[in-house]
Amino acid sequence: LSICAAGGHINPAVTFGLFLARKVSLIRAVMYMIAQCLGAICGVGLVKAFMKGYYNRLGGGANSVSHGYNTGTALGAEIIGTFVLVYTVFSATDPKRSARDSHVPVLAPLPIGFAVFVVHLATIPITGTGINPARSFGAAVIFNNDKVWDDHWIFWVGPFVGALAAAAYHQYILRAAAIKALGSFRSNPTN
Repeated sequence: LSICAAGGHINPAVTFGLFLARKVSLIRAVMYMIAQCLGAICGVGLVKAFMKGYYNRLGGGANSVSHGYNTGTALGAEIIGTFVLVYTVFSATDPKRSARDSHVPVLAPLPIGFAVFVVHLATIPITGTGINPARSFGAAVIFNNDKVWDDHWIFWVGPFVGALAAAAYHQYILRAAAIKALGSFRSNPTN
């Protein structure tokens, strides 16, 4: 399960979560993150080249803290938004869940896409929705203005903290509770 439900790694926060859950090695995670950032830079470069009018009008798609919000709120939005995304990826791609619910034909991209949609609805007004450090980084590199870099750390720290929280919750709290419940179920004598 080293590949996300969409068939590839496109988000360093999700890759970091998978690394923490021991589903991706450190070397592979670092290489994925480098490739993700390079891909984002190339992608934004293409957008700028082919759609310069929209690109300039929309600030290059770069993330920033919106007027009326502070960095604490923005950081919290990024943490919570990324937690929702990474937790959904873990839940939707969990092989134990797939085996248990094999009679229900659920495709993992559907809940992941819905989670991304909901997170965007909640966080676009606050940060423009980062939740993907590579996408935020690519836009910042190509747009390259001082305001974009002022709070750029939020779009790395928030997603990585959110991914850490989601990995810890899924791997160590939910799985531990399930194992404990299964153990107590097995130790109860049946009549």
